[in-house]
Amino acid sequence: MPLPSLAVFRHRAFTRFWLGRVMAVLAMEMQTTAIGWQVYDAARADGKSVAEAALILGFMGLAQFGPLLLLSLVGGRAADRYDRKSILLLCYLAKAAIAIGLALSAGLTGDALIMVILAASLGAGALRAFMPAANTALLPTLVPREDLPRAVAWGALGFQGGIVVGPALGGLLYALGPVTPYASAAALFLVSLGLLTITETPKRDVLPPAQGASMIFEGLKFVWSNKLVLGAISLDLVVGFFAGAIALLPVFARDILYAGPAELGILRSAMGAGACVVALVIAVAPIRRNVGRWMFASTVVFGLATLAFGVSQSLWLSVGALAIAGGADIVSVFIRQTLIQMATPDAMRGRVGAVSMLCISASNELGDFEAGLVARFVGPMAAVVFGAGAAIAASAAWWRLFPSLA
Repeated sequence: MPLPSLAVFRHRAFTRFWLGRVMAVLAMEMQTTAIGWQVYDAARADGKSVAEAALILGFMGLAQFGPLLLLSLVGGRAADRYDRKSILLLCYLAKAAIAIGLALSAGLTGDALIMVILAASLGAGALRAFMPAANTALLPTLVPREDLPRAVAWGALGFQGGIVVGPALGGLLYALGPVTPYASAAALFLVSLGLLTITETPKRDVLPPAQGASMIFEGLKFVWSNKLVLGAISLDLVVGFFAGAIALLPVFARDILYAGPAELGILRSAMGAGACVVALVIAVAPIRRNVGRWMFASTVVFGLATLAFGVSQSLWLSVGALAIAGGADIVSVFIRQTLIQMATPDAMRGRVGAVSMLCISASNELGDFEAGLVARFVGPMAAVVFGAGAAIAASAAWWRLFPSLA
């Protein structure tokens, strides 16, 4: 297979932006892996059952979604109204501060530890209301339009690369104690801050004065009226909400596969590894025909692979199922993000990106809560199987509801 074109990296601003984002993803994945194991292990050591500890993991997802729900559209307006680079700089700085706080609190145990991590999750949720919208809106301004599909593909490749390396590294560093992955994450966030600081971004056109509420509703109206954008965003919402199994990985690692934090890192890396391979293929040969069929087929494969993970009791079978799920998911991500970027004018990208991020987080963090809640009553394996079946059914329904997208 030929190497993917590196031509997009001739744009120095994109290169620095891309590297900084990869470092930030590495940091977030290391931190998330450490949090998941530390919280679940502390809950089990405190005498809580598997189902009760799984529910606590679900509440961590809910804690991130709450502030995101309240602030996401505000973050989208900010990305269209204010300097996107400045927004990202402030977010990287705040992320580093949260990681340092977690490192300083790593010696706590029991409910005290859970409360500190819950507070950190609330802070992370608030930052996610601003970061993705600014990231999504800034990227297309760093490359010419003809380079955008490859920029999106390389962005996905870098993101998935961070998802591969970050969890595995976080799991390994956890063997040295929880302080190590948290301190390492803080250092990487500061590297991202430095790279973005020296990135030259284009000047923005001055927008006419507008009330915050009117700008937000204008963005919502655009998404609702554009069925292509609405279908792409909502498809990710329903599939990810039901089929998400990431929150329960500490449960599977510790009490179903009888493994440790290093194996948890491998499980978390598996989806990113599969996605990274497929993203590399897409970077070489972007999908340009029958994209709707490719997208819907990928969501079905994602559901089937999640179903296989839910019934597996073998570590390497679980790793393989998650890798297939990650590969299928990146196909859908690439198609959705490229369609949304091309169908949205620059002045609306921040608000549309915020709506997209709100739906993605609803599918991820709120999906984590759904998984933890269902696991509390029917067990973790049944919860994953139920969610996978619901995701496959949702894909079939969206095929009928959005024929233009299909």
